[in-house]
Amino acid sequence: MQSVRKRDGSLAVFNRRNIVRAIAAAGRASGEFDLPLAEALTDQVLAQLAADSCPDVETIQDRVEETLAHAGHWRTARAYVVYREQHARLRQDSRSWVDVEHCMNEYLEQRDWRVNANANQGYSLGGLILNVAGKVTANYWLSHVFPAEAGQSHRAGDLHIHDLDMLSGYCAGWSLRQLLTEGFNGVPGKVEATPPRHMSAAIGQIVNFLGALQNEWAGAQAFSSFDTYMAPFIRLDAMSYAEVRQCMQELIYNLNVPSRWGTQTPFTNLTFDWRCPADLAEQIPYIGGEECPFSYGQLQAEMDMINRAYIEVMMAGDARGRVFTFPIPTYNITRDFPWDHPNTDLLFAMTAKYGLPYFQNFVNSDLEPHMVRSMCCRLQLDLRELLKRGNGLFGSAEQTGSIGVVTINCARLGYLHAGDEAALLARLDTLLAQGRDVLEVKRKVVQRHMDQGFYPYSKRYLGSLRNHFSTLGVNGVNEMIRNFSHDRDDITTAAGHAMAVRLLDHVRARIAQFQTDTGHLYNLEATPAEGTTYRFAREDRKRWPAILQAGTDAQPYYTNSSQLPVDYTDDPFAALEQQEQLQGKYTGGTVLHLYMHEAVSSAQACKTLVQRALTRFRLPYLTITPTFSICPTHGFLSGRHEFCPQCDAALLAAC
Repeated sequence: MQSVRKRDGSLAVFNRRNIVRAIAAAGRASGEFDLPLAEALTDQVLAQLAADSCPDVETIQDRVEETLAHAGHWRTARAYVVYREQHARLRQDSRSWVDVEHCMNEYLEQRDWRVNANANQGYSLGGLILNVAGKVTANYWLSHVFPAEAGQSHRAGDLHIHDLDMLSGYCAGWSLRQLLTEGFNGVPGKVEATPPRHMSAAIGQIVNFLGALQNEWAGAQAFSSFDTYMAPFIRLDAMSYAEVRQCMQELIYNLNVPSRWGTQTPFTNLTFDWRCPADLAEQIPYIGGEECPFSYGQLQAEMDMINRAYIEVMMAGDARGRVFTFPIPTYNITRDFPWDHPNTDLLFAMTAKYGLPYFQNFVNSDLEPHMVRSMCCRLQLDLRELLKRGNGLFGSAEQTGSIGVVTINCARLGYLHAGDEAALLARLDTLLAQGRDVLEVKRKVVQRHMDQGFYPYSKRYLGSLRNHFSTLGVNGVNEMIRNFSHDRDDITTAAGHAMAVRLLDHVRARIAQFQTDTGHLYNLEATPAEGTTYRFAREDRKRWPAILQAGTDAQPYYTNSSQLPVDYTDDPFAALEQQEQLQGKYTGGTVLHLYMHEAVSSAQACKTLVQRALTRFRLPYLTITPTFSICPTHGFLSGRHEFCPQCDAALLAAC
């Protein structure tokens, strides 16, 4: 025996004297024996461990207990058990303890990886408050709520339980129609508003609603069919285009103010129908508590005004030409989508410039437009079916969403079980079961707190979590394949791609079983890992320096979910062919980002690319990500620029 695996997963040199001292201490405490017999008992323990070249600490202690009991030293065995339990409690308490000075300085000096873990959170006083409070909340979840095994797996980096800093659910989609019909009200002791009669009032209620609900959830807040539901206000008030544009400007600017906890902007998503969905076309709007003399299907001109105004404001950017981060727009591309409409040219001009929209594929996928509303009213849910959560990676369909997310460190599985796929899948099953247990506990906790009024607005507008999913995700599939095959394959090779497909099919089968067993909805997400992908790599590098990773020694990371390696190809259609089958395996959030390493040449080129991608490939969601730069003085610059050409020209002119 050369080494011992410690509780944190790291290796230590084996030292026989540690076992002797522990047994001797227990013997002296019971009065049964002293050091000489402890030496002999240690020999018996080591004989039982002879076949294990690297046992873990808990296994060694189990053998000590068995040896003491077999030798008839019952009082010593009981004393040793008590000793183990006491030290286990001490370790647990030490993990729950938050070092105030270290916690403060780690954030203030920006030494904590969590400072940059969320792209939507800046370095600020609010960020400090969230960071410090988040560590307390995370320790509460891990040490006092979730099963001990799952907490240990999270701390060791086998899996990641997301949003531990929030005592809340993950993301939620809300009914804009309900808000506009009922108004923003119904929470005792809080200011109330009747249903809005005009678009300006509706915009104010939308901003307040999303801001208030964001304080009760960790992730994205979403509205579906924004253009369809807002169109009646234009018809009733005979609004001019300038008035509509002003309302869209107020909406976008107000939703980009960092008013959320932690000095963050509310994480918001709006889905646009572009054309009125068939299931809404004959329905009559209720505005200001009164029935309108028209149906939603009669408002295409008004929907066009909303879409044009929204796009123009987003394209203009802020006062310095910087891009608006939110709301993330998702566009439903249906079979009758008007590719030659003037608004369509604007849409793809915005996409070519900033790459803002997410495109939801109703042309060539197994999604249907009515799905984004069906889950809130489909009471007879077949739990053997893997339902699709609508509206992409950061959105949710009406009255649905996700309780929480647990992501599996697949790269570690590939390294520890290299060449043995059966062992890899067996360990994966263990981690998936731990993830299930975490999400089942979280569902109960969040629902209980909602019932008690801890989330007052969620209780008013949602009430039940029955239509919310428990979400499991994967990270580092590319590095899993590399480590499993000793770098012979990756996700781009035929063998590697086939292994990724088998892995995702295996996970899908497990979560289908979880649905049947628990009666709750589960889905598989291509987790937007952000800080998690770095955390996994950092934890693995500490334990196994030889593990294959992406990035550099100073900044290692794992490739997100089952995505292609960074910089693998500049050809978007090569990426589409590689990812089509894998993207279709996800039943929750997923999106294929087509990264352009330069500016997109024109709106027409961008439109052609998206049209071909959505009609030729069965992908649920797609984005175009062009390269652009922002100068502090001159704002938006198309393409990649280390230095601003206009600033350089001014400097040369001054010389």
